[in-house]
Amino acid sequence: MIPPDSAIFDHIIVGAGSAGCLLANRLVSAGRSVLLLEAGGHDNYIWAKVPIGYVYCIGNPRTDWLYTVDPEPGLGGRSIAYPRGKILGGSSAINGMIYMRGQAADYDHWRQLGNTGWGWDDVLPLFKRHEDYAEGADALHGAGGELRVERQRLAWPILDSFRDAAVQAGIPATEDFNRGDNEGVGYFRVTQRRGWRWSSARAFLHPIRRSRELTLVTEAEAERLLFDGRRAVGISYVTPGGVRQARCRNAVILCAGAIGTPLLLQRSGIGPGKVLSDLGIPVLADAPDVGQNLQDHLQIRTIFGVSGAATLNEQMASLFGRVSAGLNYLLRRQGPLTMAPSQLGAFFRSGPEVETPDLEFHVQPLSLDRFGEPLHSYPAITASVCNLRPESRGSVTLRDTLLHTPPRIAPNYLSTERDRDVAVKSLKLARQIMAQSAMSAYAPIELKPGAEAVSDDALADAARQLGTTIFHPVGTARMGADDRSVVDPQLRMRGIENLRIADASVMPRITSGNTNAPTMMIAEKAASMILDETLA
Repeated sequence: MIPPDSAIFDHIIVGAGSAGCLLANRLVSAGRSVLLLEAGGHDNYIWAKVPIGYVYCIGNPRTDWLYTVDPEPGLGGRSIAYPRGKILGGSSAINGMIYMRGQAADYDHWRQLGNTGWGWDDVLPLFKRHEDYAEGADALHGAGGELRVERQRLAWPILDSFRDAAVQAGIPATEDFNRGDNEGVGYFRVTQRRGWRWSSARAFLHPIRRSRELTLVTEAEAERLLFDGRRAVGISYVTPGGVRQARCRNAVILCAGAIGTPLLLQRSGIGPGKVLSDLGIPVLADAPDVGQNLQDHLQIRTIFGVSGAATLNEQMASLFGRVSAGLNYLLRRQGPLTMAPSQLGAFFRSGPEVETPDLEFHVQPLSLDRFGEPLHSYPAITASVCNLRPESRGSVTLRDTLLHTPPRIAPNYLSTERDRDVAVKSLKLARQIMAQSAMSAYAPIELKPGAEAVSDDALADAARQLGTTIFHPVGTARMGADDRSVVDPQLRMRGIENLRIADASVMPRITSGNTNAPTMMIAEKAASMILDETLA
């Protein structure tokens, strides 16, 4: 139900994604009246519930913003898709479901940058607070929280062999990537409950849907912030029925993500002054770093043909295989329909000079030319590898003042010598693993980049041709103690009163792994700070 424009709430949250759903839960549970706005629709779509549904959600206008990247010099001039969730649950409703906190050193580095209260010892209790770890609570895991974290419900012998080969190549085996040091090779834990996707909406929003303190409006795209001087007092948003406005007593909180948040700020007159002036937007606050500092993990998809191994390629190529997979899911909630995009992971260092792992492998018993296209007809596996701590920095900016004009997204991939060097080393490591005796029974043949890519220059060119996003954009509203940072360590917008940001855009440095769990942690901390402040 759309509230009347005269309604006044305690808080307005923009974006019902990974962060927004958790934040709404915490504020509503504390008795605060909350207006939660989501540009997408409800999450009753079956493919937002069945784990394999990301195949049908990414690239689908019902669930995806359908962003694209401008032609990237670092990718040989290619333009690539840049999926972001447009549905209750946001990207947690269409992502790979991998639960990955990153490394303790990531957060300790945030603290060293001046972000007091964001070190590993500070954030670990926040991760645990909302975690429901299937294997029980201990010093590093929580149980009984809203976010279910389980083992995957499938098995692929060829992935076991890859794991053994990685151990032979010097990567230690691990059972848990989420204990502060994620070095090792093992199976990812996933945000699923008994074979169903467990998005932020399922975990945090559904339990409070009937609360009188919550007003949820879907298909409501935030147009611009409303101000009284330099104090944020509300939001103007667009619905199928027209433009509406809402106001709040306390903070407006942006949870629209690393793309949506800086775009809303820029449309509201907060951002790089010259960029806004050139677009004809009155400058309320010249904030040069709004939309800057974009970081993402670039994955390079290596593909190896194999023999004598079961892979998803040939299973899905036959009617019997597809029916068998469907029945396995319907009867047992097991098998390929429960698959995360990647099942096996490996974290390792690109060289002895690196203190903690800076490479991540995502290994899959399947292959395809690009995401969204059919699987290959022959048996093969994919070992995608990405640089966890890229130096390259990009930007997100408006093209014009029209609400529905696609933004200019420029990740600037492989724009530094260090990033190109790490890419070459990562491809060499993939080859090293596949050459181990544990894989020899499958007679692996390198299909991409191909054995003809021998020199470092050839491998660097292969990285440009094969590289694509692994869907982890962060950093476009950077948190920091310096004057140029967009928000301070309390997530308050610099130069604007009553405005906070609590999503992946505030990360000063990208975490060393998948970014969904850290985004929820940020929302957990934001909720604590907001409640503590307003109770004081």
